[in-house]
Amino acid sequence: MPLVFLALDDTLLDRSGAFRLWAKGFLDEISAPQDDLEWLVGVDADGLTSRWDLADLIRDRYRLRISSIDLVDELNGGPLTYERLDPMIGCALEIAGDAGLVPVVVTNGPAEQQDARIRRTGLDRYVADWVISEECGVSKPNPRIFAMAAQRVRMRLAGAWVVGDSPEADIGGAAALGLPSVWLHRGREWVDNRFAPTHAVGNVIQGLSAIMAARSK
Repeated sequence: MPLVFLALDDTLLDRSGAFRLWAKGFLDEISAPQDDLEWLVGVDADGLTSRWDLADLIRDRYRLRISSIDLVDELNGGPLTYERLDPMIGCALEIAGDAGLVPVVVTNGPAEQQDARIRRTGLDRYVADWVISEECGVSKPNPRIFAMAAQRVRMRLAGAWVVGDSPEADIGGAAALGLPSVWLHRGREWVDNRFAPTHAVGNVIQGLSAIMAARSK
């Protein structure tokens, strides 16, 4: 029964899609042109930009009088109202579990927020457990967070897979442990020469299928 370590953002949950939906409404609310949507999505950088830095960029661009702390609260909470678990991903996780895989979420981010997202969307019903960088004191790609995830479900790392969309955090973490990996390319080309994923696919459903196919050989 191999472990499958799965990223949360833009792997199990469509974080980018939720942010884009929120951004459309936010631009309407402040009477900004919808042509600015790609700018806002770009400076968000898949959530990698600090919320404080993003708030400052937005305030400066639109000369908003809203306080930074209020805008940060909106940036943190607003997109989450649009976030849903794709039922097909839930089905894929059930099928993977029936096939003997043990899915565990390994995610970087604030513990309270990430835990709430997993529970609110119902993802908790489809995974064996989850670990969050803030509560672990260590972040992906550090191998220790994956070791902690294995300990959480009382399993060994040997034979585990890593699935995620981040070349550095997910595939780099797998490479550091010598584990096979599945990269969700999201239309991107692989450019890192230090390591490479075992498989590159378009979404997590295809990723789980690739792992099950590899196990059947």
